[in-house]
Amino acid sequence: MTHVIPLKYGCNPNQPHARVLFDGPAEACPLKVVNGSPSFINLLDGLRGWELVRDLKAATGQPAAASFKHVSPAGAAVAGPLTDAFCAANFYPAPGEYAYSPIAAAYAKARSSDRGASFGDFIAVSETVDASLANLIKPEVSDGIIAPGYEPEALAILAAKKAGKYVMLQIDPAYAPAPGSVESRTCFGLTLEQTFNSAVIDQSLLKNVVTTKRDLPASAVQSLLVATATLKHTQSNSICVAMHGQAIGVGAGQQSRIACTRLACDKADRFMLKQHPKALALIGLFKQGVGRPDKVNAVDQFVRYHELDAIELEGLHALLVKKPEPITAEEAKQWCANFGNGQLTLSSDAFIPFRDNLDRAARSGVRYVLHAGGSARDDLVTDAANEHGMVMALSGLRLFLH
Repeated sequence: MTHVIPLKYGCNPNQPHARVLFDGPAEACPLKVVNGSPSFINLLDGLRGWELVRDLKAATGQPAAASFKHVSPAGAAVAGPLTDAFCAANFYPAPGEYAYSPIAAAYAKARSSDRGASFGDFIAVSETVDASLANLIKPEVSDGIIAPGYEPEALAILAAKKAGKYVMLQIDPAYAPAPGSVESRTCFGLTLEQTFNSAVIDQSLLKNVVTTKRDLPASAVQSLLVATATLKHTQSNSICVAMHGQAIGVGAGQQSRIACTRLACDKADRFMLKQHPKALALIGLFKQGVGRPDKVNAVDQFVRYHELDAIELEGLHALLVKKPEPITAEEAKQWCANFGNGQLTLSSDAFIPFRDNLDRAARSGVRYVLHAGGSARDDLVTDAANEHGMVMALSGLRLFLH
């Protein structure tokens, strides 16, 4: 018996045939649609997101959340304390003004990794959705959520989003593919099969430290696990920068690893600079009536102020009551180098082939690195890590995803 879940459409509206098939009766299916009519992409994002938060919780023991867009995470994080500066920079209520549950805090961090990329995201969380999380999601532009359950108040809050069309999926947290399960896809009329990637992300990946500096504090271990689990579910090539249990820069889907590193580090820089005093001061300069999405984009522009052309500057200034005081290049360099007290970590989904990746990472303040190793140039990359005073480990695990 095959259970069928009909989908709204495929990747695009002109692909009307779309469905989910489960080999078994409906009552045994681990997935159900609680609200809305999901599309093919919603399911891809939802299931990939669920795999990620499941891995994050297993790796760290903490509630986990992910913000997915187009089958890669825009952000991912585990629960942890939020600061006033973090909340102000990301347009959340201050911790003293809002009762953040652990899973709400995890999602606040995941959504803030790259708020521009998270616009219209699909959310995945490892815990039952409570009212604290639901009220945080309520004003955000989001397509849907997957979770192991929903408290009644949270269900009512989210079911009202998007005029009642907000997609809500529920998955059995005990479900896992059978050992040795095979995945398949059809490409150009041909069917490809491979074994499901059941690689475990845990501290054993960090045992082979190859640099002169060897100390990995608990905070760095947690962030490296978050970064590596995030990469397991990110389109390759990919690099992830993380700190304080949060992915703050994901560079995905590039043909060269240095391009991934530049993307990830640039995003991490912008994340850090949004908490600079001059960026926080910008938030008080918006004209009345400017909406949150426009404010988010404006702050993202502001921290790249020196890169903007005249038209972009004019658009930014049009939202403000007066021109802001820019962050200088030297101020930005110092801020990123000192942000987080040297806790920035970087993980790669495969080996790092050239030292230029570490040279770029050092400029953003990265101090801890994990990559697969196995390159003919491993010794040169290790030399670069030593030059930059980094701690680096080789995991021996490649995590390509296509």
